[in-house]
Amino acid sequence: MAAGRGAELLRPPASSGRATFVELFFDLAFVVALTRVSQRFADLSDDTGWALATGFGRTLLLFLALWLIWSHTTWITSRYEPEQSIIQAIVVGTMFAGLVMAVTLPRAMEERALPFAVAYLTVMVVRPLVVAAALRGHPRRLVPFRLAAWAAASAPLWLAGALGPDPLRLPLWAAALAVDYLAWALGWPLPRLGASAVSRWRIAGTHLADRHQQMFLIALGESILVIGMVFSGTDYSGERAAAFVVAFATSALLWRIYFHRAGLLLTEALDRAGMPGRLGTASERTHLLIVFSVLVTAVGYQLVIDHPHGPPRPTWLLFLVGGPVLFLVAHLRLEYEIFGRVSRSRMIGLVVLLLGTPALTQWEPMVGLSVVAGVLALVALLDALRNRRRPLEPPASPIGTEASGDRDSEA
Repeated sequence: MAAGRGAELLRPPASSGRATFVELFFDLAFVVALTRVSQRFADLSDDTGWALATGFGRTLLLFLALWLIWSHTTWITSRYEPEQSIIQAIVVGTMFAGLVMAVTLPRAMEERALPFAVAYLTVMVVRPLVVAAALRGHPRRLVPFRLAAWAAASAPLWLAGALGPDPLRLPLWAAALAVDYLAWALGWPLPRLGASAVSRWRIAGTHLADRHQQMFLIALGESILVIGMVFSGTDYSGERAAAFVVAFATSALLWRIYFHRAGLLLTEALDRAGMPGRLGTASERTHLLIVFSVLVTAVGYQLVIDHPHGPPRPTWLLFLVGGPVLFLVAHLRLEYEIFGRVSRSRMIGLVVLLLGTPALTQWEPMVGLSVVAGVLALVALLDALRNRRRPLEPPASPIGTEASGDRDSEA
């Protein structure tokens, strides 16, 4: 690795892979943000047709913008030493911008669009310039310059969407976010400089795994918060108490399924990878799906606890069943990333949920939640039976196995 000015910001080989206190402090802003995302989804419970599709798309877009901020920050602290004062200042500054995005999120597609967009662009454009300045003459300074250049290219779309007519906001912001995600996937290519593929970056793989696990737990914590707040804010009844118990059991089963094997060994898999950036890139996309699935499932909790024995609501199945289905799909992907195979138990659970969904449209919400909990319990039981008295399976990821020397010079 090249030395010189700015090299003190790079993570040394002996750096701890655990998240630092400043990163855990940073996550607090995203607890607020994820709660606001869930509330926006819950507000769609009475919508149907085009109104439901549009509302879902708007909230998904806002979630993806938040995820990009969080994920970029995680990559920064996996590449640079988070104990350095300048990196801590960057993380805290990003936290404040994330908090602004969180408090504006409930009306970010309406009258609070401008502060949401400005907070987002401040992180995407200004932060990489600060990192580049701190790196001074180090070869890695070209990477944040790329990020800033591409973010500046999408900035007019963000600002036009915030300042323009309301009907144009969604398409303009969707185009801007597509540019930001495409730039990330391509490595922010620039004329003469080429690209810097994230999969070839030098990172602390154990740290990245730790952060992905923590974000999953934060999403689960948000679901527990929803369960507690909704139940405490309604009139007590035996039906609502039963929904409260089943919702908590569902979150506990999601935790169990995630950490049973693949989620538990994510750190070891990234530590063993010859190119941890490649496996880390795949893991980041998988955890985007996992976190989103938990948020959607939490919306289902809220709806059922409020109306456990209400009339059938087919649109509620988007949350009640859609969240767990997405979770199982994402976990199948995670298993492949860690072991190079997928579990039969998750396939069985996925098929049962998909085949049972049409029948659930005729039943009250509590039945749907109970069926979901039962299927997840079946998956957890099959996992336990399959691995009973068997040694812990070592990770054998098919991703990121190339030699560690095959990397970009500025990575």
